[in-house]
Amino acid sequence: MKYIPRLLEKRIRHALGRNKSVLLLGARQTGKTTLVGKFHPDLFISFVQPGVRQRYEKSPGLLQGEVEAILPPAGKKRPLIVLDEVQKVPQILDVAQDLIDRGKANFILTGSSARKLRRGARVNLLPGRVAAFKCDPFSLTEFPSKTLSERLLYGSLPGILSVPDASDRETDLESYVTTYLEEEVRAEAVVRNLGDFARFLELAASESGGIINLRKLSQEIGVSHTTIGAYYQILEDCLIAEKIEPITRSKTRKKLTRSGKYLFFDLGVRRLAAREGAKPSRDALGGLFEQFVGLELLRSAHVSSPNVRIRFWRDPDGPEVDWVIDQNGVYTPVEVKWTENPTSGDIRHLEVFIREYSSAKEGYLACRVPRKVKLSRRVSAIPWQNVDELIDQ
Repeated sequence: MKYIPRLLEKRIRHALGRNKSVLLLGARQTGKTTLVGKFHPDLFISFVQPGVRQRYEKSPGLLQGEVEAILPPAGKKRPLIVLDEVQKVPQILDVAQDLIDRGKANFILTGSSARKLRRGARVNLLPGRVAAFKCDPFSLTEFPSKTLSERLLYGSLPGILSVPDASDRETDLESYVTTYLEEEVRAEAVVRNLGDFARFLELAASESGGIINLRKLSQEIGVSHTTIGAYYQILEDCLIAEKIEPITRSKTRKKLTRSGKYLFFDLGVRRLAAREGAKPSRDALGGLFEQFVGLELLRSAHVSSPNVRIRFWRDPDGPEVDWVIDQNGVYTPVEVKWTENPTSGDIRHLEVFIREYSSAKEGYLACRVPRKVKLSRRVSAIPWQNVDELIDQ
């Protein structure tokens, strides 16, 4: 599969041009290593290889000597150093931090887990030293050629998209889920009972996109609700799931939902983790479609301004809106419907939201229309292919 340009490339290049170092986090196989290779580093060290990892675990200071050996004459451009999967040798960050502070080199640090990077102040790269970015699977903008059904069933990981045969994709996704369970969770020694966590992973994948109910999950698995909360934190730390917070303040409504949602980062991984087949029902397709739109909005937000957040809005006794783009308190509500023929009934909750929040000027219904349709003065239906255009990149 030839290299496909990533939207993050421009932002990373801009940060490096300002002599900033970069922290690039993303789940495994989202294309981090391929992306950073496009910046032609002067030194590339991957801690995926056990021999390399052990060498620097024993002597983190080796990195300083290696960097000093390639330093250019004074006044010349700083060398660019890539440390790939840096969470596997967290103590190396002490050396990198010192080199950054002394202006000796610029770094791109990649990682597929935030857990060890923030465990204790000693390995905490302080804000201001690096520009942090999130690497997702391919977005619609980056890889528009796949059909909607393929995206809903197989997701958009680069390594999966490049596999032509559906049965081979299924095998590779199954391997991916097992790899995370065995390598990421077990290797980090964060779960005492892997069987309980495996059951949790299946249920959490099934519940992806729904309101979190820790007590319900704790009863089904037979562990405490605090343990379930810790399990979700593992999914966040390993960048497998992202928490979506609700809007909880309103002019007139007192019972807005305060519990969040989790979205699995990739729909193919979610389906295999949930042990679901490749032939979902029509009702299931609607739920997958809603998650798909949420993920596309998240991916656009990740490469946009850090002030853009994706949220949702729900009154348990009344209306709800699937996704709300929050740009510094300016709201854009987005409802999702599995329909080709939207009606005024499909947008009634969007109309309620716009009346409730003065910052909301327009609302959108993401559906399967072939082109944009004006449904009311302030609400339009848009093709699912255009949802990423709702956020400036």
